[in-house]
Amino acid sequence: MLKKRIIPCLDIRDGRTVKGVNFIDIRDAGDPVELAGRYVDQRADELVFLDITATVEKRKTLAELVRRIAEEINIPFTVGGGIETIDDVAALLNVGADKVSINSSAFRNPQLITQVSKQFGSQCVVVAIDTRMVNNEWFVLIDGGRTPTGVRTKDWALTAERHGAGEILLTSMNADGTESGFSLGITSEVSNIVSIPVIASGGAGTMDHFRDVFMKTSCSAALAASIFHYGEIEIPELKKYLAARGINVRI
Repeated sequence: MLKKRIIPCLDIRDGRTVKGVNFIDIRDAGDPVELAGRYVDQRADELVFLDITATVEKRKTLAELVRRIAEEINIPFTVGGGIETIDDVAALLNVGADKVSINSSAFRNPQLITQVSKQFGSQCVVVAIDTRMVNNEWFVLIDGGRTPTGVRTKDWALTAERHGAGEILLTSMNADGTESGFSLGITSEVSNIVSIPVIASGGAGTMDHFRDVFMKTSCSAALAASIFHYGEIEIPELKKYLAARGINVRI
């Protein structure tokens, strides 16, 4: 049985780690290189780096910062933000990323998923989906959560898988930054209909929230930011807590 993964996320703006609530009210959370090193020491399973304004500002991901972080860590490293072409992917892999996370560009051009998957392998392609519940239905948003698409989240997840995605990073905008718990309904729905791993994101606030998302959905990993950045939960203690409750994690 595959071990469940715990993944800290570095949301980057202007070279600093930041965190908001519902994708707004952004505040500083520290130096990303320093945080990355801390998470390696804490035995995080992977690390995600998202340049959260690259797409909106129509620029490329901060490759030099990616290189500096990659030099500090020895765990799988996913990088996203502003990726639009195969060349963008190659550039990030060349400076140390193990996987790329594509969101808005994948939605606008699903063939990009196929191209990256064919050239670098599906294990390299994480399709990030930002989702919000509207009238009891979950829909996809793009451009950093600024642009509604009118497309149902489960439909886009299936399309992404069909085009070659190796993994889905599913972020609930309703729960993001609230520390009120993962959105179990949509996480369960997506992880049940696709055959690729799903990373649950948005809403982690307590150890019980991680327990619930692993026990009540089929997700493969859980991602969080502020509770790790600000020391509210330490990853070693979280893993011990989960293991004591029968959840298979790497201690």
